[in-house]
Amino acid sequence: MELMLWRWSTMVQATSVVLIAGFFIALAHSLGRDELRSWVGAWLANLAALLVTIVFWLLRPEGVFAFGVATTAYLFSKTMFVVLLIDGAAGFSIRRPARPSYAGVLAVVAMLSLSGGLVIRTIDQLGLVQAAVICLGLGASAISLARSHFDRHGWLATGFAIRALLALAESAAYAMHWNGANNPAPAFLATFISVHSSFDAGAEWVIALGCVLTLYSRIQGELTQSNTELKHAQVQLRDLLHRDQLTDALNRRALPSLLREAHAGGATLLFFDLDDFKRINDQLGHHVGDTCLFRFAGALRAVFAAHDRIVRYAGDEFVVFTQEGDADIIAERIRRVRSDLASASGPTPSIHFSVGIAHVDPGDDPEAALLKADRAMYAAKSARVPEMRSKYQREARADLSG
Repeated sequence: MELMLWRWSTMVQATSVVLIAGFFIALAHSLGRDELRSWVGAWLANLAALLVTIVFWLLRPEGVFAFGVATTAYLFSKTMFVVLLIDGAAGFSIRRPARPSYAGVLAVVAMLSLSGGLVIRTIDQLGLVQAAVICLGLGASAISLARSHFDRHGWLATGFAIRALLALAESAAYAMHWNGANNPAPAFLATFISVHSSFDAGAEWVIALGCVLTLYSRIQGELTQSNTELKHAQVQLRDLLHRDQLTDALNRRALPSLLREAHAGGATLLFFDLDDFKRINDQLGHHVGDTCLFRFAGALRAVFAAHDRIVRYAGDEFVVFTQEGDADIIAERIRRVRSDLASASGPTPSIHFSVGIAHVDPGDDPEAALLKADRAMYAAKSARVPEMRSKYQREARADLSG
C-alpha cells in the first residue's frame, strides 16, 4: 500500500515540477531577465532530484556503492534546488548581498553531497538530512524575506515558509521511522512518508507563484520608475522649449499657460522695454547687447520673487507675471532694478528701461491686461524721450571732445 502511495505521490510531484520547470524556461526565454536564471536552475535541479529518485526505484540497484551514488546525486540536486531558490530570491532584495561564484557554490555542495553519500546508509537517514537542509535553508530565507518588504515578497516568503514547515514535519517523520526499530513508530508515519511528495508539490506551486509575483512586482516598479523618469524628461523638455537660451527667462511659448493662470487666479503684469537698445547693438556690438539682455534678466530675477514668472516677450521686451498686488512694493522693486542697472558693469553700459503695469483680477481678460501694460510702457517711454535725447547728446559731445 505504501509503495503504491509513494509511486502516486512521486509522479504527482514529478509532473508538477516538469510543468513548473517548463514554465520558467519559457518565461526566462520570453522576458530575457537575468534574475530568472537562478530560479530556472532551481527547478531543473529539483526535476533532476526527482529523476534520480524515480530511476533508483525503477532499477532497484543493490550494493552500497550504487546506493551511495544515488544518494550523492539526490543530495546534490535537492540542495542545489534550495540554494538556487534562495539565490534567486536574494536577487530581488533591496540590498542585494554579494553573491559567491557559482563554481564555488557547486564545489561546496558537491563535497557535502559526496560526504553524505559516503555516510548515509538508509532512506530514512537520507530523508532526515535532506528535509533538514530544506527546513533550515527555506525557513531562514522566509524569515529574511518577511522582514524586508513583505508586501513585495509576501507570496514567496509564504511559499518558503510552507515548504520549510513541511520539511520540518518530514524530518521528524523520518527520524521517528528511523528509530522505529527501538521504539515502534505510529502506523501513520509510513503513510505520511509515502505521500509527502504530493504535499511538497502543492507547496512548490505556492513558491512558483511567489517567484512570478516577485518578478512582476520588480517589473511594475521598473515601469513606474520609467514612467516617472519619462514625465520628468517631459517636464525638462517642456522647460527647454519654454526657456530663452540667452537670458534663461521664459520665452513666448510659455505665455498661453501663464495667461490661463492669470485668468484663473489673477496677477499683476509688468511690461519692460530697454531704452534705445538698438543704439547699444549698433555702437557697441551685438555681443554687448546680448550681455545687456542677460544682465537685465538677472536683475529682474534678483528683485522679484522666485515664484514670479519672467518672460522674454521680444528682442528687448520682458514681461513679469507676479502675484504681488501692492503698488508700493512693486514700485520699490522697479526702483531696485533701476538702481542695479544704473552703472556700467564690465563691457556693458548702464541700462535704462521703461515699464508699464496692469492688474488682472480673477476672471478678467489677461490678454487685454497685457495690451494695457504694453501701451502704458510706450506712454512712459514717450514721456522720457526728451530726457533720453538730452542724455545721449551729452554723451556724444563728451565723445567728440575726447
